[in-house]
Amino acid sequence: MALAAARVRVLRALSRPLPPGRVPLAARRRSGSSSDAGGPAPLPLGGYGVWQEWATRDPAGFWAEVARGALRWDSPFHTACRAGPTAGAARWFLGGRLNVSVNCLDKHVEKSPNRVALIWERDEPGTAVHVTYRELLDLTCRLANTLKKYGIQKGDKVAIYMSVSPLSVAAMLACTRIGAVHTVVFAGFSAESLAGRIMDSGCKAVITYNQGVRGGRIIQLKATVDEAVKNCPSIEHVFVAQRTDNNVQMGDRDIPLEEEMAKAASVCTPESMDSEDMLFILYTSGSTGKPKGIVHTQAGYLLYSALTHKYVFDYQQGDVFGCVADIGWITGHSYVVYGPLCNGATSVLFESTPVYPDPGRYWEVVQRLKINQFYGAPTAIRLLLNYGEEWVKKYDRSSLKTLGSVGEPINHEAWQWFYHVVGEGRCTLVDTWWQTETGGICIAPRPSEEKAEIVPAMAMRPFFGIVPVLMDENGKVIEGNEVSGALCIAQPWPGMARTIYGDDQRFVDAYFKTYPGYYFTGDGAYRTKEGYYQITGRIDDVINISGHRLGTAEIEDAMADHPEVPETAVIGYPHKVKGEGAFAFIVLNERTAHIDRVKEELKTIVASKIAKYAVPDHILVVKRLPKTRSGKIMRRLLRKVVTEQSNMGDVTTLDDPSVVKEILDAYQKYKEKTSS
Repeated sequence: MALAAARVRVLRALSRPLPPGRVPLAARRRSGSSSDAGGPAPLPLGGYGVWQEWATRDPAGFWAEVARGALRWDSPFHTACRAGPTAGAARWFLGGRLNVSVNCLDKHVEKSPNRVALIWERDEPGTAVHVTYRELLDLTCRLANTLKKYGIQKGDKVAIYMSVSPLSVAAMLACTRIGAVHTVVFAGFSAESLAGRIMDSGCKAVITYNQGVRGGRIIQLKATVDEAVKNCPSIEHVFVAQRTDNNVQMGDRDIPLEEEMAKAASVCTPESMDSEDMLFILYTSGSTGKPKGIVHTQAGYLLYSALTHKYVFDYQQGDVFGCVADIGWITGHSYVVYGPLCNGATSVLFESTPVYPDPGRYWEVVQRLKINQFYGAPTAIRLLLNYGEEWVKKYDRSSLKTLGSVGEPINHEAWQWFYHVVGEGRCTLVDTWWQTETGGICIAPRPSEEKAEIVPAMAMRPFFGIVPVLMDENGKVIEGNEVSGALCIAQPWPGMARTIYGDDQRFVDAYFKTYPGYYFTGDGAYRTKEGYYQITGRIDDVINISGHRLGTAEIEDAMADHPEVPETAVIGYPHKVKGEGAFAFIVLNERTAHIDRVKEELKTIVASKIAKYAVPDHILVVKRLPKTRSGKIMRRLLRKVVTEQSNMGDVTTLDDPSVVKEILDAYQKYKEKTSS
């Protein structure tokens, strides 16, 4: 009993607030050397061009070579790639068997058990918790054995509704340990959204916290789960961990997680999984409004996330990798958990917000944790830019080597600020393009030839094995440079999604029907005269004004140069003369007084930076833009407002659905004013 009680205390120390002045559990310096790094082995001699040419000419041979060196296999694969009727039907590493958690934990514990795997930067400032690979393996095995005790088996689906923490990472890895399939749901989604994902995937259990903590606020996670599972008959158990000391109501199917883990064995035999077995389901917004359950599989996804982590960010053993994304998004899956841990890296878990307790939070963390690679969203960078340079320069950022942006194209002003102010003009800045469906980064400035140029605010170069093509409206490949078109990928790669859970036809229709034989990204791109790729935004964010095709992102980028306009969103709308016109929604700084003057200045900027035809016909000032919880602007809602559609569709993925009414009211007032 004394031993069990001690284990409970250790486990809860990873979750609960620390008393003032208390030294965090297992806080220690990073350990381990480059000789036992694990992860992808060095690629053959030669530059970026040599590797890219090999991966393009012989993708099966290239990926087979990399997979044999990068992953630990229970049984070797006999066929690197088998083609299918569509690019999405390709299957990788046939006959191979492995376990993802072994590749992320055991192989590192064998050589460097005391190397730090995770640094949990908790919401409470200055209370980082360091967790070694040995400790993370222990957590994972205890949690895996607890799941097995309550009937979770290979192939069962488990929902994870938790804030960012070592225990949430262990929950993901515990599922992989026993062959269960996890679906992580961002711990800010509503009960209705959570229930929809549980029902669609048929989850058997939910793992959650009693409460979450973010930005100094308490978030009622268990209460949300309770509401959600009322409508989910497939749920047999809810495992509840303690993030705070507050009690929550526990019912018959609720299991106190840490107490059960303390009684569980610290060794769990890993399940040997086929390369193409399902690893996880992750839901992403669809154009129809119904979320899509994107399916990723074991070996291909793990290999691709690990390889891109290593080479895009130039990760070296001993670096501290700081991706500030939530694990509820694909960025958190690939570059907080699976990629870094497969490479034996030290990965930062960021639980808080960029402005809590003040706008210097990111940079204070960089100084204190000595972060070497910092990967975040342009939305956060634009937010922090408005607070000025002093919050950045207050802290030592000399540890930084690489900066990265993810989630949407970064505008020039934000890129320059990120590069010159945060990175002091000395850090490599990689603007990365990829999607939930691609599994990992597909286009980025690095890797490249040594000291190759980086063009600001441009993704630029395809990763190994990624073959971008631009397509015209007739489905023909556009040759040459200085051209624009629909961005497609011409050949399969291991990290790509395999299907939409329960609806393979929707998968085929969404990604492979528009341009048969190619993966259609849904994005538009411009290929420069040098052959670099510039993402211009979603295809449905490309407007045709009097025969001129124009990405709305280009107009937004130009308008963002105005010092009093921190945020913009431009959409196309039907125009009687021009076919389509541009309608701009803008957010102004609070102290802006002369709104009409700002609007005229914006028109002048767009005319001078792009052309007169690109000037928006309408500019509407709003308090805020409709954003998802990951920070993406939901432009389809703005289109529905302007085209006066009454059905707004699914708005549950919005950070605050009340923003829709705000914008509708502002539009109605604007319409009445202009008509009068």
